[in-house]
Amino acid sequence: MKICMICSELSPIAKTGGLGDAVAGLARFLADQGVDLRIFMPFYSAARVDRQAVMPVEFLQGLRTELAGRAVEYDVYTTALPGTSQPIHLIHCPKLYARRGIYDDRGDEHLRFALLARGAIESCQRMGFGPDVFHLNDWHTALVPIYLRSLYGWDKLFAGSRTLLTIHNLAFQGVFPAREVAALGLGPVRSLLHQDDLARGRVSFMTSGILHADHLSTVSPTYAREILTPDHGFGLDPLLRARADHLAGIVNGVDYGEWDPASDRLIARPYSASELGGKEVNKKALLEEVGLPYETGVPVLGVVSRLTAQKGFDLLFGTIPELLSRRKARIVILGNGEARFEEFFLRLQSVFPGRAHFHRGFDNPLAHRIQAGSDMFLMPSRYEPCGLTQLYSLRYGTAPIVRRTGGLADTVELYDSATGSGTGFVFDHFEPDALRWALDYALDSYTDQTRWLGLMRNAMAQDFSWERQGRHYLDLYRRL
Repeated sequence: MKICMICSELSPIAKTGGLGDAVAGLARFLADQGVDLRIFMPFYSAARVDRQAVMPVEFLQGLRTELAGRAVEYDVYTTALPGTSQPIHLIHCPKLYARRGIYDDRGDEHLRFALLARGAIESCQRMGFGPDVFHLNDWHTALVPIYLRSLYGWDKLFAGSRTLLTIHNLAFQGVFPAREVAALGLGPVRSLLHQDDLARGRVSFMTSGILHADHLSTVSPTYAREILTPDHGFGLDPLLRARADHLAGIVNGVDYGEWDPASDRLIARPYSASELGGKEVNKKALLEEVGLPYETGVPVLGVVSRLTAQKGFDLLFGTIPELLSRRKARIVILGNGEARFEEFFLRLQSVFPGRAHFHRGFDNPLAHRIQAGSDMFLMPSRYEPCGLTQLYSLRYGTAPIVRRTGGLADTVELYDSATGSGTGFVFDHFEPDALRWALDYALDSYTDQTRWLGLMRNAMAQDFSWERQGRHYLDLYRRL
């Protein structure tokens, strides 16, 4: 099977969120399965690669393509996906990719990712590589299907190729002024673009991908249903409903090589479902690290997240201060984002010294120690296409407290204190009272340690490995 995977992020080379983790995890799985996989991504100046391990592809140097009415030069380099022998092809164009970060606000994002799409296609041409499937990821790559139909429609190399667009987060759509259509090389095929968008003076990469990809997927079955509705469709739900028969939902996998308490070198003591004593050792170590007192029988809530409205932290304003006032608990938060949430957590640790700690920013080792040292993990998302941190929590026996939405609904089962079944605490409505109920239910359940150990083992028994989830993609490729 021949797959061309095109992406804007791939961990650990370039990452801002779960997209990079998902692409890297699937790529490793496909490589292990013997798939002939060609991966293309931009060679950002901010890319985390060993420059000495990056080599030019000799027959892919000094290439040119036309964007915005002029020739843009680019080269292609190659390096290995860390931890594997799988090659990654890096499209090198300093004019577009020599920036401080992965994404930019200079007004040329449409050109940066049009080059990614066209550079990947043109590289496949020069390689003589006709993929069975072009696997595209989010809006950055969503022009590939229309390019294959238009600019490269003459090339019989791609006559049997199919396109799969995976929507990791529909909120990000790649919308630009309609005047950029010619710059993208799509002037002669304006009729293939969404005419209502053009009438509104805009062109959308994501809309184009939804219209023209052979198949669509997203990162959980529940999110696949949610994006067909006005509440979660971000204005594209009518188009998605029209293509519902060509839309699949597949939960992301987890790299258990990195996220497993039995082998995690970043935590105080390894532990497993059969030997849970290390969990309490990790709790003590975490609280000591962040300067909170340890007390037997007092649970710890953990948060590791981007601090944005999507993640539902509005609900904490009226619930967490009240909880810390009336119940014995600790909370440790790691993250950064919107000022209002950062300010709230800073106030929280000031008002509740000894009970709350906020670490602003991101610290990967601390993220591991919060997963290992917390008893519960708080993730009250307004919407969540898939989510990865709740999957880490399950593996670490840290009971997730989540809202029933998207991938959270598909991966966390409500704990039943009567039967002992379930893996976490799930609430339905995006309301403070609903979160308050879930928090109280979790804290009450924690008091029965015998049953709590059963809950931990239920959670740790879940398998969301790429070895399991990746096979759904293989099946989808075969159907295509």
